[in-house]
Amino acid sequence: MKKTLLILWLFLVPVWVVAQNPDINLLKKLNVTQPVPAEQHFWMRVTNSVYFVPAVYAVSNLAYGLASHDNRAMRYSLETTMSVGLSMAISGTLKAIIKRPRPTETYSNVIKSYSNTRTYSFPSGHSAASFATATTMSFQANRWYASVPIFTWSIGVGYSRMRLGKHYPSDVITGVLIGIGSGLLSHWITGEIVH
Repeated sequence: MKKTLLILWLFLVPVWVVAQNPDINLLKKLNVTQPVPAEQHFWMRVTNSVYFVPAVYAVSNLAYGLASHDNRAMRYSLETTMSVGLSMAISGTLKAIIKRPRPTETYSNVIKSYSNTRTYSFPSGHSAASFATATTMSFQANRWYASVPIFTWSIGVGYSRMRLGKHYPSDVITGVLIGIGSGLLSHWITGEIVH
């Protein structure tokens, strides 16, 4: 019996470790372990842009819509607000349920971060909010040449979260899916209720 358990343990532990490795191995490659101040400052600005880009876009549309009596602009404001709000509610709920520690807590010897964060890691709320915004803006622009810079910004936000040691790649990928899903759902809902 002990021999069987030992064999099982020797077989299963490497499988479990290998399953964990791709996430941390990729993060090690993306994370800035010896940051150049200018580069770190740039990625901090990209990461923090998620705090104002959706708000500025939604408020600008609302102000324009009210001033010019443009229902479409007011719908854009509502859709953006709903999309970002939904993405943040989903990601916040998952963080509270899953409680995954930040990479710097688990791998403090190899992953460096520019600041301490008190919330949990999974999923990336920044990625969710930026992709919710990008999806919504892309629907509204309805042109590929407008969608490319919009999604380039959101990809930059997701990348910055790993570059700065805040999230694992799986956190970011899940945040991307939540954001796109929130954008699609909000677009459908506003299409049904606002004409």
